[in-house]
Amino acid sequence: MPKTPAIDHDAIRDLAKLLDETGLSEIEIERDGVSIRVARNFGAPVTRTRSSESSVVPSPITLATPAAVPIEPLQHPGLVASPMVGTAYLGPTPGARPFVEIGMQVKQGDILIIIEAMKTMNQIPAPRSGTVTQILVEDGQPVEYGEPLMIVE
Repeated sequence: MPKTPAIDHDAIRDLAKLLDETGLSEIEIERDGVSIRVARNFGAPVTRTRSSESSVVPSPITLATPAAVPIEPLQHPGLVASPMVGTAYLGPTPGARPFVEIGMQVKQGDILIIIEAMKTMNQIPAPRSGTVTQILVEDGQPVEYGEPLMIVE
């Protein structure tokens, strides 16, 4: 019979502290076949669907059009979602002009945003050509896997 590994209380405390520092709602690590998951419940039921893990979705900044009907970002076909957990930056350096703005035309592969994860800056390219109609995150905001970043139509 395989031996059950001891619970690493220090690792759990460290992960909980990391949740507080980063503002994330959930974090999970796996080391040597042992997985530790720490999650914060903000009063809402916890779901395991990746696309709905974010407990807070900022109100979208929408391109003004007379007949615009807001669509739930997660249901929008032009959604650009975060491919990782990290901190979103709209520009290359603090105070610099953002990579994109609402109404801007982008080509497939253009840099939309940077997500910093573990001190590595990850450029997030446009998955398609089109117009940026919504920016759903703020500069320096923590983001989770699958969280809506922007809409490119």
